Amino acid sequence: MLDFLIIGGGVAGLSAGAALAPLGATLVVEGEGQIGYHSSGRSAALYEAEYGPPVTVALGRASEAALRRFGVLSPRGLMLLGRAEDGARFAHDLAEMNMEPLTLTDARAMVPILGPAVAMAGLSEKAQDLDTDALLQAYLRVMRAHGGALRTGAPVAAITRTGAGWQVHAGGEVLEARRIVNAAGAWADRVAALAGLPGVGIQPMRRSIAQIPAPGGHDVSRWPMLIGAGETWYAKPQAGKLLVSPAEEEPKDPHDAWADDLVLAEGLARFEEMVTTPVTRLETSWAGLRSFAPDRTLVLGPDPLEPAFLWCAGQGGQGFLSSPAAAAVLAERAGGPASGQPGAIIAALDPARFRKSGTA
Repeated sequence: MLDFLIIGGGVAGLSAGAALAPLGATLVVEGEGQIGYHSSGRSAALYEAEYGPPVTVALGRASEAALRRFGVLSPRGLMLLGRAEDGARFAHDLAEMNMEPLTLTDARAMVPILGPAVAMAGLSEKAQDLDTDALLQAYLRVMRAHGGALRTGAPVAAITRTGAGWQVHAGGEVLEARRIVNAAGAWADRVAALAGLPGVGIQPMRRSIAQIPAPGGHDVSRWPMLIGAGETWYAKPQAGKLLVSPAEEEPKDPHDAWADDLVLAEGLARFEEMVTTPVTRLETSWAGLRSFAPDRTLVLGPDPLEPAFLWCAGQGGQGFLSSPAAAAVLAERAGGPASGQPGAIIAALDPARFRKSGTA
């Protein structure tokens, strides 16, 4: 019998597997034919520890050392841009992310396509590119080194409570486990329902991305990521191209997401307003579902209604940057070593907050 059966092969499930495998027999099951197929494989990931709600910021800061050990970080930087009418939103974001004001002369020296609509700029030099595929593979190696295993192409069809734990029908097999870890991303509440438990209110939100050629033939490799005040759009250099997103949060049911052409066009228009080079060609586009709990904070730990069912959900777009510390908290809640996080952080992550408040 397994000690931990983890449902979901994205960054949540694989980081959980790496943290839990030293504690007992661990298996990750993923319904798709490969790891990171949904949101984890569609992320324009950036390590910016100051991005997100306070609890996520704490996890992000605590994750930096591990991410550096994995060798998945590289210099990038993050530039905040605002129009004249964006003063309040710009000031909020600048303070929220601990960024430094930047003169427009310096901003244009770094990114020469910035147009006359740019009235204010800020910069974080601490922001790092995060190699998402390398991190997923690193977690997989750690998990396997401790005897853990992965099974892809194994969608979960049924979950039954037994006297010794759980019986899970996945990919045509019946698996037995003492504990389940729900790392199913957008499908997390549906997995809870299969186990006979109420959800916690996980809401998937679509975010679309377009890939465009480097504007004007510029070498974009050293440009920082650009973000509009109020997170109304962003643009990130990647492999000699630019990824541009309208940064939308559109509530959706769990599904294999695709980009909305109209939403993409609106986001590209917001980007074009801030630059001198028009977008003449869209090379490709895609979308992912970023899944949020009602309070926009991760959900980590045993369900108080059923302690043998552990949540690892609600990453909300910050799954990669917070994953080492989040997985350490999950392992602590499963009886493993102390994560180093204070009690207030662990309580803020606890699924019990929804059961007490009646949110779910």
